[in-house]
Amino acid sequence: MTNNFFVYNTLTRKKERFEPLNPPLVGLYACGPTVYGDAHLGHARQAITFDVLYRYLQYLGYRVRYVRNITDVGHLENDADEGEDKILKKARLESVEPMEVVQHYMNRYHNNMRELNILQPSIEPRASGHIIEQQELIRKIMNAGYAYEVNGSVYFDVTRYSKTNHYGILSGRKIEDLLSNTRTLDGQSEKRNALDFALWKKADPTHIMQWSSEWGDGYPGWHLECSAMSTKYLGMQFDIHGGGMDLLFPHHECEIAQNVAGYGHSSVRYWMHNNMITINGQKMGRSLGNFITLDALFSGDHDLLDRSYTPMTIKFFILQAHYRSTLDFSNEALHASEKGLMRLLKATDALDSLKPGTSSSIDVDKIISSCDKAMEDDMNTPVLIGHLFDGVKLINGLSEDRQTIGKEDLVKLKSLYHSYVYAVLGLTKSEGSVPGKGITGNLVEMILQLRTDAKANRDFETADRIRDGLTSLGITVKDKKGGADWEIN
Repeated sequence: MTNNFFVYNTLTRKKERFEPLNPPLVGLYACGPTVYGDAHLGHARQAITFDVLYRYLQYLGYRVRYVRNITDVGHLENDADEGEDKILKKARLESVEPMEVVQHYMNRYHNNMRELNILQPSIEPRASGHIIEQQELIRKIMNAGYAYEVNGSVYFDVTRYSKTNHYGILSGRKIEDLLSNTRTLDGQSEKRNALDFALWKKADPTHIMQWSSEWGDGYPGWHLECSAMSTKYLGMQFDIHGGGMDLLFPHHECEIAQNVAGYGHSSVRYWMHNNMITINGQKMGRSLGNFITLDALFSGDHDLLDRSYTPMTIKFFILQAHYRSTLDFSNEALHASEKGLMRLLKATDALDSLKPGTSSSIDVDKIISSCDKAMEDDMNTPVLIGHLFDGVKLINGLSEDRQTIGKEDLVKLKSLYHSYVYAVLGLTKSEGSVPGKGITGNLVEMILQLRTDAKANRDFETADRIRDGLTSLGITVKDKKGGADWEIN
């Protein structure tokens, strides 16, 4: 296990050396989806970010307990304490039971994750299955004097908490600024202050999802579930908690406040957040109506798409930007990712057919060191991919006998590419993604063989006609020793 892995801790706003509390075990918690609609590109980025983290920690030799929650109750419209539960609203519109909505979209989410080759978490708890734990935490917070009950609802007292703690420590906000920028209560709200947030909400008689409590029949607030479930499965203090940047405030800020109030301390050592995907500079999201579902990306059925893209193309597109930077969507970017992915997978595939020589003309150790340093630097996947592409040029040189490689170096190079491309980045040889794999690849290979035969018979007119025909279809043919290579433009 290396101690050279540095992560950017959102809490301290700097890169820190990762040192787990109880090595070799690492506790990792990531916020999962609220299952009331199909997963979109933003969901994919969060899932891929924490999947790479999960994979990389295992690659480094750690044993990881990865918990990813499912929100199936308590998440109200506009992330507020008023309005309708998002799942209940969906159930009402479709005239089904709320848990039918949950199960339907959970199944679709899991199917999308399998298509993206996202590893399953160690534990995937649901908020509705941990009502007792959430009620217990509410009691602790109330007993500590940081919450109050009004008409069957319980609210966290942010003003009271801020007298002795920093509410805003994660996001960098100051309580004075938050108060000045928050609307004054109009007397219609039960809250003492507009910043206060719900720990438990009283349910009206028509509210389907409700549970009994000492405060009355109701349901938990959205922020509470992660505090209760993360500590249940990872302990009162654990290593990493994260999610999308949109969860930083107020969701994760409220989590910290709940933990400090209820348990007497913050539970998380490293906070990690992935940034947003944008379209024309605007955040992509369901609430904004500009999101693209993963199913639409895979089928091409969307006005912003000119055709369909494979799950691995989408994954590679996301990995080509650092997880903390914004990523702007475009068809052009997806086209480029598709070509780049094909080049990388093709070169990785070619390694298995290379024969070692007696000596090496390439510095394999330098490539390995560059790749390791990129991932050690806060999972810098775009830099890693850049170094892998530097190696692709060398692999192509080996395939064309312009470079030589010894047996030991070839073993190390194969291990490097198989480890990072497949094990860490989680890319796969999906059908059609590697030349010669899938129907399209096999057809092109067959046509190129006809061209090779034509050239061998000195029928250069037919050979040129085949090459020109493939070019018109967007396939570039490159002659090499013993045959030809190709790629899709």
